[in-house]
Amino acid sequence: MGEFDLIRTHFWRAAPARPDGSGVRLGNGDDCALLVPAPGMVLAVSTDMLVAGRHFLPDVDPEALGHKALAVNLSDLAAMGARPLAFTLALALPRADSAWLAALARGLFALADAHGCALVGGDTTAGPLNLCLTVFGEVPAQQASRRDAARVGDDVWVSGTLGDARLGLAVLLGERPAPLGAEHARARLERPTPRVALGLALRGIIHAAADVSDGLLGDLGHILAASGVAARLDVETLLGSGAVHPAVRALPPAEALRCVLAGGDDYELVFTAAPERRAAVQRAAEQAATPVTRIGQIVAGPPATHTLDAGAARVHLCDAHGQPYPLPPGVALGGFDHFATMPA
Repeated sequence: MGEFDLIRTHFWRAAPARPDGSGVRLGNGDDCALLVPAPGMVLAVSTDMLVAGRHFLPDVDPEALGHKALAVNLSDLAAMGARPLAFTLALALPRADSAWLAALARGLFALADAHGCALVGGDTTAGPLNLCLTVFGEVPAQQASRRDAARVGDDVWVSGTLGDARLGLAVLLGERPAPLGAEHARARLERPTPRVALGLALRGIIHAAADVSDGLLGDLGHILAASGVAARLDVETLLGSGAVHPAVRALPPAEALRCVLAGGDDYELVFTAAPERRAAVQRAAEQAATPVTRIGQIVAGPPATHTLDAGAARVHLCDAHGQPYPLPPGVALGGFDHFATMPA
């Protein structure tokens, strides 16, 4: 199968039209796609790359991989409060396996159709397995939930549950036996749910947000560093709350702590909002059918910095009495860093 036959067979689709002429004006088949945001909107653009052996195992179910490749990108739009418009796909393949590609496309397009997000272009090449997607969304400029907008006194919230994906990976790699809830954890790893509906419902209510892709401490740390603030988290309350699935809560304390605070791959939202907006946050969560949990508070911190890798140091872990939380021996917490974890 040649490159253009591959594209035409598995990835060629007509882009849906909107009555007002916004959205995708021109999709697949030209040198560029043409996108028109609705009146009063600005474009939100994000790119994520998934590399075999780094982000997923080479024998992963291709349908699940298609889902996850788009889900991790839609999660970035959700954090910004942006409605998905379109995406591009750059795909490197060791070989053109038609059955594998058909399954990948099924997973990809099932999620794309659920969010009205059209594939409008991309590229294919021979090479080590790699998927690079760029997503485009639209959001009112004044309602975009930027990382630099957290304010002292804000509540810190998270959506869904944290640590599930890391538990799923541990079971998949044979690092631990499968506990009750292991299938849930693996599904969360391989088929994450981008919180687009929640991001839209929270427009105009919250101040700052990020998606939890590299671990709660790391991604909350990005907000703190960009906003020039710090945060206080009640670890005991968090571990016993609805933000932690029973399968994770049942782990040994040190392992549960690592999964929840530094596990990554959850693709939930962490966000901040003023205390007087608590009822509005809960109404938005109900509207989006997504549970949320209040886990801490924004406090004064050092000035804003572009050195985001130190953001996790701005998170003060406390016990239920407000005293510093003693980390178990050997537990070092921080966000995932691709290059820090690469061999020298």
